[in-house]
Amino acid sequence: MSTPRRDFLGWLGASTLFAAAGAPLAAARPPRPGAGLQPVSGEWEMGWVDHLTGKYRAVFDSPAVSDGDAVFRAIMWRAQHKEVYGTPLEDLNAVLVIRHQAIPLAMNDEYWAAYDIGKQTKIKDEKTKKWSVVNPVRVTPPGTPPKWADFSLERFMAQGGIVLACNLAFGEVVHTVATKEKIKDRAAAVARAKTMLIPGIILQPSGVFAVLRAQEAGCNYIMAS
Repeated sequence: MSTPRRDFLGWLGASTLFAAAGAPLAAARPPRPGAGLQPVSGEWEMGWVDHLTGKYRAVFDSPAVSDGDAVFRAIMWRAQHKEVYGTPLEDLNAVLVIRHQAIPLAMNDEYWAAYDIGKQTKIKDEKTKKWSVVNPVRVTPPGTPPKWADFSLERFMAQGGIVLACNLAFGEVVHTVATKEKIKDRAAAVARAKTMLIPGIILQPSGVFAVLRAQEAGCNYIMAS
């Protein structure tokens, strides 16, 4: 049976990538007690929790690159809920947590090109058949049919999706930047790495923390990679 993910990759010319499976529907439920927690310092941005006000909430856990499947599943869940029930987007809260080996998906095209991330993750440009020099899920490529226009990280966030990234995994990005660019000062390396973090993605102490915090705020959980 054809799926939107398979059809989309087929349009790009893919032949061997995985097709996404539809995510289960999240049941409406009131916020859990943890929704009222307040941070004791300003070190971490936690304002995203306050945006979880929709009737239906889900957190998509992405510990592996997996061709960006988690991004597609988060977007697909919202689209399918709207298709089946006519649910408006403001009632659908989708949180995507990028952690562990998936951390390159949180980085921009400069990072992918500079550090050969396509080769490291074994992701090729489906048109050139060479290792990808851009983050394949950051934006949809030119010429994408309208039906697939929303299937990207930046579009997901523009439509209210929340994307969180694991700071522990981000440490590997910092190490890569410091090594390749010969930056000896840790703070300088962190600052440089953050310039290549996709705008809108929020770093959290860890991916595990982010996933559990989203669940405390009423999100149903799904392993999405």
